[in-house]
Amino acid sequence: MQRSFSMKSELEHLAIIMDGNGRWAKSRGLQRTKGHEKGAEVIRDITEYCSNHPTLQTLTLYAFSTENWKRPKLEVDFLMRLLDKYLANELETYCKCNVRFETIGDINHLSSSLQKRIETTKEATKNHNKLTQILALNYGSRDEITRAVNKVLDQNLVVTEENINKMLDTPYSDVDLIIRTSGEQRLSNFLLWQSSYSEFYFTSTLWPDFTPIELDDIIAKFYDRDRTFGGL
Repeated sequence: MQRSFSMKSELEHLAIIMDGNGRWAKSRGLQRTKGHEKGAEVIRDITEYCSNHPTLQTLTLYAFSTENWKRPKLEVDFLMRLLDKYLANELETYCKCNVRFETIGDINHLSSSLQKRIETTKEATKNHNKLTQILALNYGSRDEITRAVNKVLDQNLVVTEENINKMLDTPYSDVDLIIRTSGEQRLSNFLLWQSSYSEFYFTSTLWPDFTPIELDDIIAKFYDRDRTFGGL
């Protein structure tokens, strides 16, 4: 059950680096693919929780980075098939929870069939307005910022913070809270521009073991923090 929250610091945009699928599987003597499958199930639970949160508007999940292409081809191919299966299965959840689906990152490098699945899901959920779930796919923040600057220059605009911000993949609010699972304490090229004033929380819990109960506790700690944004 979600607790009632004081509103001294609004939580509108939550981002999660979903880390630890492989280690979760290895610790159980399973193939890494089993960890990814379990991790996909957790996404549903966390999305449903967030769709019922009183202030959350956006949930951004780091699903596949520009660096993840370096993994073995068999694992990459499995992740692409899993993503296609996830989107096909979760459309019902998106509709039930009134969740809009979006992506950030350069999806042009994904297969044409997967791109079609992504666009179909976006179209089917475009009018949902309870929560926007964003999957970061083939995403790297340095790549995003570089592409944004080039868009500014291509349009013969002055390179300003405002113009760069408009050209980013993420025309959403800045991130209020970033959570990383598995005990690692780094951003790994994730939302560098949007996290300028984010709060951070690192948990040793592996992503397949992450639950709405733990998320609820982390959000409670977020509300206890005093965010001054450089002021007093």
